[in-house]
Amino acid sequence: MDFYEPEIERQMRKLYKSLREHDRRRYAALEADKLGHGGTEYISRVLGCDPKTIRVGRAELAAGLPEEPTQQVRQKKGAAKLS
Repeated sequence: MDFYEPEIERQMRKLYKSLREHDRRRYAALEADKLGHGGTEYISRVLGCDPKTIRVGRAELAAGLPEEPTQQVRQKKGAAKLS
């Protein structure tokens, strides 16, 4: 079963690997849900994740996402000091 072209799959894997763990689960769940029947198995194979990861991601999405990020990803930078 092939849903996406190989280049799109490659880009999906690259994006998936760049995400933090909880974002990976949610992304995989969202992609699987978009595809419908067979989506979980396909996305699990494409992204190299366990189908359970997708189920957990679905539960997290169903519980709702916070409006704001829960953790700061970037460090806050102060103004540059002038000598």
